[in-house]
Amino acid sequence: MGQEYFINNQELENKVRDLLPSQGGAGAGFDLSASTQIIPIIDLTESAEGSNVRGDLQTALSLNSQTAFNILNTTTTVINNTGYFRIFGNAYFAGAGDANFRFTDGTTTKIILNFSSSGTVYNNFFDFNVFMEAGVSMTIQSSSNSANIIGSTRQIANIDGVLVNP
Repeated sequence: MGQEYFINNQELENKVRDLLPSQGGAGAGFDLSASTQIIPIIDLTESAEGSNVRGDLQTALSLNSQTAFNILNTTTTVINNTGYFRIFGNAYFAGAGDANFRFTDGTTTKIILNFSSSGTVYNNFFDFNVFMEAGVSMTIQSSSNSANIIGSTRQIANIDGVLVNP
Protein backbone atom coordinates (compact mmCIF):
# COMPACT_ATOMS: atom_id res chain seq x y z
CA MET A 1 0.00 0.00 0.00
CA GLY A 2 1.38 3.40 -0.97
CA GLN A 3 1.71 6.55 1.08
CA GLU A 4 -0.48 9.55 0.30
CA TYR A 5 0.73 13.15 0.27
CA PHE A 6 -1.43 16.29 0.05
CA ILE A 7 -0.42 18.98 -2.42
CA ASN A 8 -1.14 22.64 -1.76
CA ASN A 9 -0.50 24.50 -5.02
CA GLN A 10 -2.86 27.23 -6.23
CA GLU A 11 -1.75 26.96 -9.87
CA LEU A 12 -2.50 23.22 -9.98
CA GLU A 13 -5.83 23.71 -8.21
CA ASN A 14 -6.82 26.43 -10.71
CA LYS A 15 -5.95 24.13 -13.64
CA VAL A 16 -8.08 21.31 -12.18
CA ARG A 17 -10.99 23.77 -11.75
CA ASP A 18 -10.61 24.88 -15.39
CA LEU A 19 -10.30 21.37 -16.83
CA LEU A 20 -12.80 19.62 -14.55
CA PRO A 21 -15.54 22.08 -13.59
CA SER A 22 -17.72 19.24 -12.28
CA GLN A 23 -14.96 18.32 -9.80
CA GLY A 24 -14.91 21.51 -7.77
CA GLY A 25 -14.90 24.18 -10.46
CA ALA A 26 -17.93 25.85 -8.93
CA GLY A 27 -15.82 27.02 -5.99
CA ALA A 28 -16.12 24.02 -3.68
CA GLY A 29 -12.94 23.25 -1.76
CA PHE A 30 -10.91 20.16 -2.57
CA ASP A 31 -7.44 18.83 -1.95
CA LEU A 32 -4.96 17.51 -4.47
CA SER A 33 -2.99 14.51 -3.40
CA ALA A 34 -0.12 12.36 -4.59
CA SER A 35 0.57 8.73 -3.82
CA THR A 36 3.52 6.37 -4.00
CA GLN A 37 1.09 3.73 -5.30
CA ILE A 38 1.02 3.16 -9.09
CA ILE A 39 -2.39 4.01 -10.50
CA PRO A 40 -3.28 3.72 -14.22
CA ILE A 41 -4.24 7.01 -15.88
CA ILE A 42 -7.13 7.50 -18.29
CA ASP A 43 -6.97 10.83 -20.15
CA LEU A 44 -10.44 12.39 -20.16
CA THR A 45 -9.15 15.89 -20.91
CA GLU A 46 -11.14 16.44 -24.12
CA SER A 47 -14.40 15.36 -22.50
CA ALA A 48 -13.70 17.35 -19.34
CA GLU A 49 -13.03 20.47 -21.42
CA GLY A 50 -16.33 19.96 -23.23
CA SER A 51 -14.81 19.05 -26.60
CA ASN A 52 -15.08 15.63 -28.16
CA VAL A 53 -13.67 16.74 -31.52
CA ARG A 54 -10.26 15.31 -32.37
CA GLY A 55 -7.48 17.87 -32.69
CA ASP A 56 -6.98 17.31 -36.42
CA LEU A 57 -10.70 17.83 -37.03
CA GLN A 58 -10.64 21.06 -35.05
CA THR A 59 -9.23 22.98 -38.03
CA ALA A 60 -11.90 21.70 -40.44
CA LEU A 61 -13.73 24.19 -42.62
CA SER A 62 -17.43 24.81 -42.85
CA LEU A 63 -19.63 27.28 -44.67
CA ASN A 64 -20.04 29.56 -41.66
CA SER A 65 -16.66 29.13 -39.94
CA GLN A 66 -14.34 30.69 -42.51
CA THR A 67 -13.86 34.17 -43.95
CA ALA A 68 -12.80 34.24 -47.59
CA PHE A 69 -10.52 36.83 -49.18
CA ASN A 70 -9.46 37.66 -52.74
CA ILE A 71 -6.74 40.32 -52.88
CA LEU A 72 -5.38 41.88 -56.07
CA ASN A 73 -3.19 45.02 -56.24
CA THR A 74 -4.17 46.31 -52.79
CA THR A 75 -3.62 45.84 -49.06
CA THR A 76 -6.47 44.28 -47.07
CA THR A 77 -6.92 43.56 -43.36
CA VAL A 78 -7.98 39.91 -43.05
CA ILE A 79 -7.84 39.43 -39.23
CA ASN A 80 -8.35 42.13 -36.61
CA ASN A 81 -9.51 40.25 -33.53
CA THR A 82 -7.73 38.13 -30.93
CA GLY A 83 -7.17 34.39 -30.88
CA TYR A 84 -5.60 31.60 -32.90
CA PHE A 85 -6.35 31.51 -36.63
CA ARG A 86 -5.69 29.24 -39.58
CA ILE A 87 -4.83 31.03 -42.85
CA PHE A 88 -4.75 29.05 -46.08
CA GLY A 89 -5.07 29.53 -49.79
CA ASN A 90 -3.14 30.26 -52.95
CA ALA A 91 -0.94 33.09 -54.22
CA TYR A 92 -1.18 33.09 -58.01
CA PHE A 93 1.26 35.06 -60.14
CA ALA A 94 0.47 35.87 -63.78
CA GLY A 95 3.60 38.01 -64.07
CA ALA A 96 5.87 40.15 -61.90
CA GLY A 97 4.72 41.08 -58.39
CA ASP A 98 4.89 40.50 -54.66
CA ALA A 99 2.40 39.17 -52.14
CA ASN A 100 3.05 39.34 -48.41
CA PHE A 101 1.37 38.64 -45.11
CA ARG A 102 2.00 41.19 -42.35
CA PHE A 103 1.38 41.73 -38.64
CA THR A 104 0.85 45.35 -37.61
CA ASP A 105 -0.03 47.15 -34.41
CA GLY A 106 -0.47 50.50 -36.16
CA THR A 107 3.14 51.51 -35.45
CA THR A 108 5.27 48.49 -36.29
CA THR A 109 4.73 46.23 -39.30
CA LYS A 110 6.42 42.84 -39.73
CA ILE A 111 6.25 40.70 -42.84
CA ILE A 112 5.73 37.07 -41.78
CA LEU A 113 5.45 35.49 -45.23
CA ASN A 114 6.38 36.84 -48.67
CA PHE A 115 5.92 35.49 -52.20
CA SER A 116 7.62 37.15 -55.16
CA SER A 117 7.73 36.65 -58.92
CA SER A 118 9.89 38.33 -61.54
CA GLY A 119 7.47 37.40 -64.29
CA THR A 120 7.11 33.64 -64.09
CA VAL A 121 3.56 32.31 -63.94
CA TYR A 122 3.11 30.06 -60.91
CA ASN A 123 1.05 29.15 -57.83
CA ASN A 124 2.14 29.17 -54.19
CA PHE A 125 -0.07 27.36 -51.72
CA PHE A 126 -0.04 28.37 -48.06
CA ASP A 127 -1.57 26.95 -44.88
CA PHE A 128 -0.38 28.19 -41.49
CA ASN A 129 -1.63 29.21 -38.04
CA VAL A 130 -1.13 32.52 -36.25
CA PHE A 131 -1.77 33.93 -32.78
CA MET A 132 -3.35 37.38 -32.76
CA GLU A 133 -2.84 39.56 -29.69
CA ALA A 134 -5.01 42.52 -28.72
CA GLY A 135 -4.21 45.55 -30.89
CA VAL A 136 -2.55 43.53 -33.66
CA SER A 137 -4.06 42.87 -37.08
CA MET A 138 -3.01 40.84 -40.08
CA THR A 139 -2.94 42.39 -43.52
CA ILE A 140 -2.19 40.89 -46.90
CA GLN A 141 -0.64 43.03 -49.62
CA SER A 142 -0.61 42.41 -53.36
CA SER A 143 1.78 44.75 -55.20
CA SER A 144 0.38 44.39 -58.73
CA ASN A 145 -2.46 43.12 -60.92
CA SER A 146 -0.26 40.06 -61.53
CA ALA A 147 -0.25 38.93 -57.87
CA ASN A 148 -3.58 37.47 -56.76
CA ILE A 149 -4.00 36.05 -53.24
CA ILE A 150 -7.11 33.94 -52.71
CA GLY A 151 -7.89 32.10 -49.50
CA SER A 152 -9.66 32.00 -46.16
CA THR A 153 -9.12 32.54 -42.48
CA ARG A 154 -10.76 30.56 -39.71
CA GLN A 155 -10.56 31.06 -35.96
CA ILE A 156 -9.51 27.77 -34.36
CA ALA A 157 -9.28 28.96 -30.72
CA ASN A 158 -9.97 32.09 -28.71
CA ILE A 159 -7.20 34.09 -27.03
CA ASP A 160 -7.34 31.77 -23.98
CA GLY A 161 -6.83 28.70 -26.16
CA VAL A 162 -10.42 27.46 -25.90
CA LEU A 163 -11.15 25.62 -29.15
CA VAL A 164 -13.75 26.99 -31.55
CA ASN A 165 -15.64 24.22 -33.32
CA PRO A 166 -16.24 24.59 -37.08
